[in-house]
Amino acid sequence: MRLDKFLKVSRLIKRRTVANEACTAGRVLVNGKQAKASAVVKAGDVLEIQFGTRTVKAEILKVADTVRKEEAADMYRYI
Repeated sequence: MRLDKFLKVSRLIKRRTVANEACTAGRVLVNGKQAKASAVVKAGDVLEIQFGTRTVKAEILKVADTVRKEEAADMYRYI
C-alpha cells in the first residue's frame, strides 16, 4: 500500500493531501529513511512522523485498504 494512503486509512494523518505534503517536505521516515508518498509500506515497517516539534514513532501491524474508525488504531502501535 502507498505510504500516503496508509497514513490516511490508519488516521495517523487526517487527509491524504496533507500526508502527501508531509512526505514531500521530508517529515516522514520509513525504517529510518526519508520516504516519498508513493513508497510501499508493509507490516513490520517503522514510521517516524514529525509534527512540528513533536515526533511520532509507530510500527505498522497490518495493512488494509479500508477500515472502520474504531479499528484504525489496530493498524499500528506506538513505539
